[in-house]
Amino acid sequence: MVTRPFDGHELAAHIKKLAPPLPELTVFGMMLGSGPEIKHFMGALKSPASFVYVAKRLTQHMLDVIRHGRGMMLTNGNALAGRLAKAGMDLDISVWLSSPVRKLVVEYDGVAGALVEHEGKTVRVNARRGVVLACGGFPHAPTGKEHHSPSPESNTGDGLRLAEAVGGWVDATIPQAAAWVPTSITTRTDGSKGVMPHFIDHAKPGVIAVTVTGKRFTNEGNSHHDFVQAMVKACEGDSSVSAWLLCDHMALRNYGLGCVAPSPMPIGRHLRSGYLKRGATVQELAKQIGIPAETLQATVAEFNAQASTGSDTSFGKGSKAYKRYQGDALVTPNPCLGPLENGPYYAIELVVGDIGTFAGLMTDEKTRVLDASGSPIKGLHAVGNDAASVMGGNYPGAGITLGPALTFGYIAGMQLSKAEVSVNVEIQVARRESIAVRRGD
Repeated sequence: MVTRPFDGHELAAHIKKLAPPLPELTVFGMMLGSGPEIKHFMGALKSPASFVYVAKRLTQHMLDVIRHGRGMMLTNGNALAGRLAKAGMDLDISVWLSSPVRKLVVEYDGVAGALVEHEGKTVRVNARRGVVLACGGFPHAPTGKEHHSPSPESNTGDGLRLAEAVGGWVDATIPQAAAWVPTSITTRTDGSKGVMPHFIDHAKPGVIAVTVTGKRFTNEGNSHHDFVQAMVKACEGDSSVSAWLLCDHMALRNYGLGCVAPSPMPIGRHLRSGYLKRGATVQELAKQIGIPAETLQATVAEFNAQASTGSDTSFGKGSKAYKRYQGDALVTPNPCLGPLENGPYYAIELVVGDIGTFAGLMTDEKTRVLDASGSPIKGLHAVGNDAASVMGGNYPGAGITLGPALTFGYIAGMQLSKAEVSVNVEIQVARRESIAVRRGD
């Protein structure tokens, strides 16, 4: 299931408030949808129908940039955010930007509001129904240097700290604290650094991953979450946790690698910045990236022999349906296997990253934040990456952060709607009792 594309024109002037997509995940600043659209772009020079599709898409995008300063066909996460924003606009819901919460207000044994910095002033916001924390978890805490994340840099654990200050309890027992993803660090055209998440390129045929020893360490077709765990384990005792993603020239131009787009997009910028390493032979590439040449040569030779049979007996790349889906269906007998034999050869360094945190505040089935004793804190709810993952730190499928965020966001809204009705009833009852006392009944 993927998000249906959304026309940014529906947001009118509010489109300027919507954060742009990651540059690393765009083509000329244009977002691509999942599945069929990516296949059209990868096959633009092979299929007349794909060429026409891509030409129309690029033309419309360029016109949007000229008229609006950005692409207006929103896909994936931007489409989800845009559609939610439109729903809020239709309901005339006020949204405060650049308004950090500094403190939760506790009254009557519960959370009754928050102190918010808004337009240069500290404003107390009273919450009749309750406060919902949805601050994006803590992928950039404590310093943001322990690993890398393409998520917003402002996600530093504010929600967790706010809740802990009023008795909230953070679950630190989850086996994996985050949804891991291998990342590479690139230099953007403006000189800034970008974090590129590698979701599917390691599953493509003609691509392998090795540690600094020059040896493979995992099934490259595994999910990005499992890939990183294997990388960490393989690097135990090393001074750093990293790996290299390798491919030959054919794989690079057919599928791309990291920030390097497939043919006909140029690769010179990435070579000049050092993001992409190149060697005429496997041995030369090994010297470029500081890996024992003989070991890497042996690794590639062993992989090529297995690829020719369509069976990766070492790690099972392409052995399961999920892995084959991420490969190339046109490659047989195994869509994830292809030899590295057409030089020159290329490599990109991978480091540990995440796309969101799994560890978070303990909540119950009603999204209420729990204290150390397991009791709910009155008036305080948490959803999204601020709440501990319902998957217990596992990653069974794509969308395992967004899916629960939407689901429990809905549950929180329904619970708070009922809470308001309950409060109103209590107020009415209290008024009647007061009237009855004054009458002497």
